[in-house]
Amino acid sequence: MQSTNATVIRLTRLTETSLIVHWFSESYGLIKTVAKGALRPKSLFAGQIDLFFSGEISFSRARRGELHSLREVLIQDCRQSLRENYTSTLLAAYCCQLLESAVEPEHSDPELYNLLSRVLTHLEVKLPRLNSLHHFENELVKILGVYHKQRSTETALRDTLGSLPAIRNKIIERLLQREDFSSSNQNLSS
Repeated sequence: MQSTNATVIRLTRLTETSLIVHWFSESYGLIKTVAKGALRPKSLFAGQIDLFFSGEISFSRARRGELHSLREVLIQDCRQSLRENYTSTLLAAYCCQLLESAVEPEHSDPELYNLLSRVLTHLEVKLPRLNSLHHFENELVKILGVYHKQRSTETALRDTLGSLPAIRNKIIERLLQREDFSSSNQNLSS
């Protein structure tokens, strides 16, 4: 068995009672595990696995392939407040999708793990802003080594990854509407 700190970045139903859990981990980077029976009411994993949950996990490596068997989960942060604002949830999901498309499976990168932890913590305590999205993308291109001062971050990411998650445009639209609404309210109160 192997253990590491990890954050749930995606969940996929495998069977009626089991899940494939995509984790971004401190020690192993992007890993996928099967949580057998996770959807059963009396499961060992009941209430332990949801998007953006972080904690220590233990898993057994697969003999073949990249789908390992999840053995234990000890949640340290469920990030409940992140789910209370829809735009925060969307932005957190975007960051996870972008990160997942930017890394190779099972390639440890503590800097990227730290970046993900920081953005999720930020979105937990502060309302999402366009700056939050741009800051995450800027930090990501620097860590990936594709930053260039004469090229926009968006272009650098598109050139490197081929495309950006489709949800990006929806998030930008929502954030711009929110910021426009906030600035018009400030003007009215002045």
